[in-house]
Amino acid sequence: MANPYSGEVSLVIDGREHVLKLTLGALAELEASMKAGSLVDMVQRFETGAYSSSDVLALILAGLRGGGSALDAQALLTADIEGGPMAAARVAAKLLARAFMVPGEA
Repeated sequence: MANPYSGEVSLVIDGREHVLKLTLGALAELEASMKAGSLVDMVQRFETGAYSSSDVLALILAGLRGGGSALDAQALLTADIEGGPMAAARVAAKLLARAFMVPGEA
């Protein structure tokens, strides 16, 4: 079960619940893969709705890595995400928001 107070979000992939978390290392990888100039640029993409499906996948993959999952990019491309693409986008946005949340704001 995910702990929102530590920045975690859960997502069911292929029938199994995974805990996602953006660690500093995961954020650095994410910045590079999304070709974002800064962390603020990444956040603004989601706040303005200017994100792509590859942005959502990159965020979920980074969160999976930060949460300790062994799922890789190839497995994620063919995975069944509970709730479909819109649920994945909501989880990605929530994950990014929680990474920058002040403790106690869950």
